[in-house]
Amino acid sequence: MADYIDLHGAEQSFGDTEAQREVRANDRQYVFHSWSAQGAINPLPIAKGEGVRFWDYDGTEYLDFSSQLVNLNLGHQHPGLITAIQEQAGRLATIQPALANDVRGELAKRIVERSFDGARSVFFTNGGAEAIEYAVRMARHHTGRQKVLARYRSYHGSTSTAITLTGEPRRWANGTLDAGVVHFTGPYAYRSAFYAETPEQESERALAHLRQTIELEGPGTIAAIILESVTGTNGILIPPPGYLAGVRALCDEFGIVMICDEVMAGFGRTGEWFAYQAHGVNPDLVTFAKGVNSGYVPLGGVVISEAIHATFENKAFPGGLTYSGHPLACAAGVATFDIFEEEQILERVRDLGERVVRPRLEAMAAKHSSVGEVRGTGLFWAIELVKDQATREPLIPFNASGEAAAPFNAVVAACKSAGLWPFAAGNRLQVAPPLIISEEDLIAGLDIIDAALDVADGYVAA
Repeated sequence: MADYIDLHGAEQSFGDTEAQREVRANDRQYVFHSWSAQGAINPLPIAKGEGVRFWDYDGTEYLDFSSQLVNLNLGHQHPGLITAIQEQAGRLATIQPALANDVRGELAKRIVERSFDGARSVFFTNGGAEAIEYAVRMARHHTGRQKVLARYRSYHGSTSTAITLTGEPRRWANGTLDAGVVHFTGPYAYRSAFYAETPEQESERALAHLRQTIELEGPGTIAAIILESVTGTNGILIPPPGYLAGVRALCDEFGIVMICDEVMAGFGRTGEWFAYQAHGVNPDLVTFAKGVNSGYVPLGGVVISEAIHATFENKAFPGGLTYSGHPLACAAGVATFDIFEEEQILERVRDLGERVVRPRLEAMAAKHSSVGEVRGTGLFWAIELVKDQATREPLIPFNASGEAAAPFNAVVAACKSAGLWPFAAGNRLQVAPPLIISEEDLIAGLDIIDAALDVADGYVAA
């Protein structure tokens, strides 16, 4: 039996050095990679993916604990998604967005029905960054205002407004591409900027800071507040009690649009369709991508409230995309809803998160001197690494690179050498496997992380 199928449809076996050499050569000669100095990288060629695993051309197997870029919620090569795409390609591969299409409308209907009270429609994009761009554009036209408030420790994408909204170091080199963006500090209890001693204090003080920011910027100038419902790459920061409700109240008080960025946290990652649903709030706009169809075909979008939809009832919305609501992408999205129901994805994510992940990570925190805090929900967790538990000094400095990042890189290398592909960011190992993962594989991956933390312990201050 063949190990994988190559570019030409031929069956191949692992260990074909010539095939791997060709993939590497074409990549290095012709592919320009994101977020990278092109001469400093050597991307690993991948031959095959299946379920929660993928393999390189030598046959090295990796348990995918990052769901690629936290998008592969239903895993590699899910037969339900593959079949949906094949069947849609066979009957109507593409159609322009100005025409009505059955699968596009069906997916929009399902998303609206499972989102927030007062949701009205969906504008489809090609991915998450575009969803952010269009959500902000909608908010500005709806309110007639220009400013948008966004948090530090956030990532919203790399297009112009999205990268300006982003509150982490990837923004710096891009300058200020959208002059209407203002940043503020969100809650982060473990490293509280507000000197809070309890989650409730953190929420109260973070909201007081946000209110002050609004007042100093001028409420009448602010179109929207955007925030990741659960902060993703920048730390898996779960909102403390009352925080999202408090943001909603401030938006209502000052006539500001509340945008929840669910690009990473949405579609089951936290055990809810959307992460904000665990906090009892109704946003005005919701951005999504990634898990809507596990990235099998690029797709994102904005869920739009009745009030904002009505703004464009009798005047044209100034924006559009050639591939908005692409049928192949939407077919995979509709199949995602079917699979979630058939395989009880939300129920199993909640169960595995609370019964398996939480107690195991808490045990690691008690065992390893390098673990400062563990936090998360569903299948979305962070292990924050420190040099000193008492002072909470991070294992590596903020935005470290080169030699300064060596301790953390050693931990990541230990995971990979044991067959685990981790989600690594800053000074954190973040647990985000495909939502279809079995309990056995989940435990196996956590075992590998547990062992890798021995490496991190070696860097802890004596």
